[in-house]
Amino acid sequence: MKITVNTLHKLAAEGQKITMLTCYDASFASLLDEAGVEILLVGDSLGPVMQGIESTLPVSEDEMAYHIRCVARGAKNALILGDMTFGAYQQSPQQAFAHASRLLQAGAHMVKLEGGAYMAETTRFLVERGVPVCSHIGLTPQFVNAFGGYRVQGKSEADAQRILNDAKALAEAGASLIVMECVPAALARQITETVNAPTIGIGAGVDVSGQVLVLHDMLGVYPGKKARFVKNFMHEAGSIQGAVEAYVKAVKAKTFPSEEHTY
Repeated sequence: MKITVNTLHKLAAEGQKITMLTCYDASFASLLDEAGVEILLVGDSLGPVMQGIESTLPVSEDEMAYHIRCVARGAKNALILGDMTFGAYQQSPQQAFAHASRLLQAGAHMVKLEGGAYMAETTRFLVERGVPVCSHIGLTPQFVNAFGGYRVQGKSEADAQRILNDAKALAEAGASLIVMECVPAALARQITETVNAPTIGIGAGVDVSGQVLVLHDMLGVYPGKKARFVKNFMHEAGSIQGAVEAYVKAVKAKTFPSEEHTY
């Protein structure tokens, strides 16, 4: 079954969890698609994961379009979500539309942009012109230098209210999905219960519409210290296909993330 924006909203309305994993090439796209992953995120995480650079910031528009084309060749049913790259959409809605258009022409079905309520105007501009948008709030990796590192967001009452207001503004602007990264589970639950867009968590607890992980993290092949929200599904699976299927099953059964993966 071809996954569309309507499919995602239907799953969320029925209380069925949505699964998302990052993907950067045709081979993995085919494997993840076969395992039933609904959304393949061609993320700017390809910088650290695929290119070995320290952050997502240097990833270029050309590189993102290239990887989207690769994934689009391998996926038959999954919705392909492409990351908007740093510096290619923040200047104006018109700049964002030009960038988003290129990613959709490469094969993406939706684009993801980072930022809070101040991105509502850009979100509305894109949606009104036929570009489905996924908003990304909480810990936004493109803001790593402003945050002073990769830190949990929304811990104080004021920060939690700000993130909630961000979610409301972006949903009202027409965002089809909202990704929440590294926020307390209670806040993620409140946002999910408040907005009319499905929510996808990464380090945001189990009470969201779905989950996302970086593929290389959940397979245990990315070096370095793992974030608290990461689980190595390859550890007991015995194969990559088995690990992906175990991830899908765990998300659908609401056994992942467990308390040990939650802030």
